[in-house]
Amino acid sequence: MPYMGLFLLAIMVLTLIDVIRTDDALVRGLPKVAWVFLVVLIPLVGAIAWVAVGRPAVDDAPRPDPQGGAFPEYDRPGRHVAADPEADRKFLEQVRARAEEQRRKGREQRAAQERAAREQTEPESE
Repeated sequence: MPYMGLFLLAIMVLTLIDVIRTDDALVRGLPKVAWVFLVVLIPLVGAIAWVAVGRPAVDDAPRPDPQGGAFPEYDRPGRHVAADPEADRKFLEQVRARAEEQRRKGREQRAAQERAAREQTEPESE
């Protein structure tokens, strides 16, 4: 029976964290403050009501891509949307340029290693 109290406390804390972290505009049913009071005053009923009625319908709503798909290699669900899209675009351009430079150097090194290996295996003609 003492575990029931811990269970209710855990449910209340987890639900309270979820309510607090949810954006005000996405909360359904009641104002956010009312959900907090409901969860604190009646933990189990408040938690069930929050999940059933108050929680946003779609937790991971797609956010608009400020780059418009200009960097598809960096697109992934849940990617943070930059506060300054222009700075983000410049940063991603630098990352892409650095990655391309590293790939180019890697290709050059492999080609040089292959040439060196061929020169060692070819019989010397004199």
